[in-house]
Amino acid sequence: MSVLSGKKIVLGISGGIAAYKTASLVRLFIKAGAQVQVVMTPASKDFVTPLTLSTLSKNPVHSTFFNEEDAEAQWNNHVEIALWADLMIIAPATANTLSKMANGNCDNLLIATYLSAKCPVYFAPAMDLDMYKHPSTISSFNLLKQFGNTMIPAESGELASGLVGEGRMAEPETIVSFIEKDLESKLPLKNTVFLVTAGPTYEAIDPVRFIGNHSSGKMGFDIANCAANLGAKVILVSGPTYLKPKHSGVELIRVTSAEEMYIECHRHFKSVDVAICAAAVADYKPKNVADQKIKKTELTFSIELEKTKDVLASLGEIKKNQFLVGFALETENEIENAQLKIQKKNLDLIVLNSLNDKGAGFGKPTNKITFIDNSFTVEPMDLKSKEEVAFDIITKIIKKIHA
Repeated sequence: MSVLSGKKIVLGISGGIAAYKTASLVRLFIKAGAQVQVVMTPASKDFVTPLTLSTLSKNPVHSTFFNEEDAEAQWNNHVEIALWADLMIIAPATANTLSKMANGNCDNLLIATYLSAKCPVYFAPAMDLDMYKHPSTISSFNLLKQFGNTMIPAESGELASGLVGEGRMAEPETIVSFIEKDLESKLPLKNTVFLVTAGPTYEAIDPVRFIGNHSSGKMGFDIANCAANLGAKVILVSGPTYLKPKHSGVELIRVTSAEEMYIECHRHFKSVDVAICAAAVADYKPKNVADQKIKKTELTFSIELEKTKDVLASLGEIKKNQFLVGFALETENEIENAQLKIQKKNLDLIVLNSLNDKGAGFGKPTNKITFIDNSFTVEPMDLKSKEEVAFDIITKIIKKIHA
């Protein structure tokens, strides 16, 4: 999955011959999973039509503050467009547009949007050889980089004037690759390996029946996807669930029983930096598993149970430099019980769920958690979607491991 997946991109197009390449650029952004809004300078419409870009982006294309030909025209709010964006890319960025960006000469919608942007901004210069090397253009480059904007270098080749040299806008594939690599290099979990457990375990009674629980696995899958989105390599060990990872950076290992989860976690634990045990692992399993289906012959039926191996505690026993996170689902004395688990299982952080909190627990799209660290600092959080809770958990871990 591309790091651009889910990103909201504003593509600013200025009036140079390289504008014809932006149709391909929009398609590549869409293919990478991004949403795209296009803002054009009036001059750029001489090189590529708004209709083409609107069709490819599936969004209206704006080039003026309002449509003078429409009596009921609404204002194209440059602030709203800018705040919507996760990224802004200006390609092609002509000498004229670069000068306006550098000096705040706000005479069109594109520059107004740029000046309102709070997101990372990339610009891909495109102009003739002598213009590219002119001191005023170099000054614009330097000023924009000082502002925190990122330049996508022009390439050498045949130019529209017939000259051959530097100034040709980077090809659309190069622009996309450049942005992806730049974003990946800044991800907070780059070069970090996570082990995440998710879902229930099923403990066999016979070939047909099992002991299980109501865990859907969603919390663990959301945690795994969130960590991968922030650059981590993730090993996800999941009990039986219909869910699939949304990110290609997540390696899914499916298991059924607590014993299988124990084996897989120990197989990978030594090679990870962070382990998050979000699975609802069975505490007990049938001592004897029948080879054949048990027939319904008696009015009552007893099953002798024995304890399963405690995956989380066993990892705590062998922990060296790993950051170990556990989950606690409690119904009474929640804080006290969670604090005891931190000590008993040698945890760095525990995520407490209480079934007394409305909207928390198994099978729900929301969760309400409380963080408790190994210093017993208690931090309650609001009820949120499980995706937002996953982000809170990963953010907390990043702060802890980078402290």
